[in-house]
Amino acid sequence: MQAEQVQSKLPAVGTTIFTIMSALANEYKAINLSQGFPDFEVSEELISLVHEYMKKGFNQYAPMAGHPALREQIALKTDKIYHRKYNPDTEITITSGGTQAIYTAIAAIVKPGDEVIVIEPAYDSYVPAILLNGGIPVLYSLYGPDFKIDWTEFAKLISHKTKLIIINTPHNPAGTIFTEEDLNSLSMLLKDTGILIISDEVYEHIIFDGLSHQSVIRFPELLNRSFVVFSFGKTYHATGWKMGYCLAPEYLMKEFRKVHQFLVFSSNTPLQHALAEYMKNANYLELPSFYQNKRDFFLEMLHGSGFSFTPSKGSYFQLLDYSGISNEKDTEFAIKLTRESGVASIPLSPFYKTPPDQHYLRFCFAKKSETLASAAEKLRTL
Repeated sequence: MQAEQVQSKLPAVGTTIFTIMSALANEYKAINLSQGFPDFEVSEELISLVHEYMKKGFNQYAPMAGHPALREQIALKTDKIYHRKYNPDTEITITSGGTQAIYTAIAAIVKPGDEVIVIEPAYDSYVPAILLNGGIPVLYSLYGPDFKIDWTEFAKLISHKTKLIIINTPHNPAGTIFTEEDLNSLSMLLKDTGILIISDEVYEHIIFDGLSHQSVIRFPELLNRSFVVFSFGKTYHATGWKMGYCLAPEYLMKEFRKVHQFLVFSSNTPLQHALAEYMKNANYLELPSFYQNKRDFFLEMLHGSGFSFTPSKGSYFQLLDYSGISNEKDTEFAIKLTRESGVASIPLSPFYKTPPDQHYLRFCFAKKSETLASAAEKLRTL
């Protein structure tokens, strides 16, 4: 069979911008603030726990829904933080990362012809997952500098074909957050409808300036229609482990698990045992101050540069506006910055279907102080 005989299910999709920019960073030995991963070590205690459970022989399949002790710890944490009780047996599933959880939820509920509202700039897995399952993406665009939703305009996208809305807070790539007012507005829009939600909350603990994470779990009208997705990788600085979980009411989780069992069946067993024990220490409560210090340090180091910015409210990403430096397209400027200045970033335009005329780059500040200082020194020369 020849390649031309295969009809692509994703004809418009190429290599992701994350792969492209990380490859350029490697090629030019640039400081990589593009792809969202820390350059500091995972907790030695957590590493030791993983090794301990491997040595104890916990190396075979975990239960399909996840290690029971880990699901129990998640239930306890969710009740403690959000004051909502999820049944660990029927409403919590451990996944191989947040992206797998999002894909599984989409595959479980989206049928051909269903419309799915996506807020862009959007994490790049959303739309391909919708298309692969026969859904129709309906896009609502946010624009800088505030990247705020006009809920009156948003409401105009809802139709009798709307099956699902995907939201993301704290937001990647904008670094913004949903407020209580935002989620109350969404609650009012969806009242008396059967529209479902996927809420991508993988940066739930990375939120700044004394603000609190407004999860859909806090809103009764939303939680009963929502798949809520979280990430151990983001929380514990271990993105390469690809470990996450999904919360959903039982009627939705039943459908989620039907798909989950045929995508991955179960996730990494020794990691689940280690995470179940490590979660008891509630280390995640330290994350807001930990990452705010990194955000503040990075932005302080940028004073005197040609970039302008609004400090990120959440996630470990910071948008920088380079319009005071260049009028080049963001993709071109990002490549030039990597080659000539030795700092790799992510342009914002690939997160849109039809990119607006904006001049933003996304920088990851989940890095050691010396990494951020070296990058900022290079950026100040522009």
